[in-house]
Order: sequence, then C-alpha cells, then structure tokens
Amino acid sequence: MTWLGWLGVVVLIVAVAAVTGIKPKGTRHVARTSLMTGARLALLVIVIIVAYLAYRARSGG
Repeated sequence: MTWLGWLGVVVLIVAVAAVTGIKPKGTRHVARTSLMTGARLALLVIVIIVAYLAYRARSGG
C-alpha cells in the first residue's frame, strides 16, 4: 500500500472518531458541545463539496 493509501485510512479513522465523539479515558466530554457541532457541520460541507466535484469529474462536466 502506498503512502496515499495509508493517509486515506488515517483520514477515515479520524473522521469516524470526530463524528462519533470517541475519547480516551480521563479526558473531557466534548461530543455534545457547540464546537463539535460546528466541526461536524464543516465536515459534512467538505464531504458534500468533494462528492460534487467527484461527480462532475466522473460525468465529464
């Protein structure tokens, strides 16, 4: 697997951790804060933009 493949795996793991609010023991709970809500919204917007660009590139538009 190339470095780009490994980077993709890491990005997926970090995105899942960010969206679900997984945290290590002994740390503060941030899953229900407004900052986490903003981060989830920003992640959703980025995913929509990337999906749109991939669709446009695939359809030749």
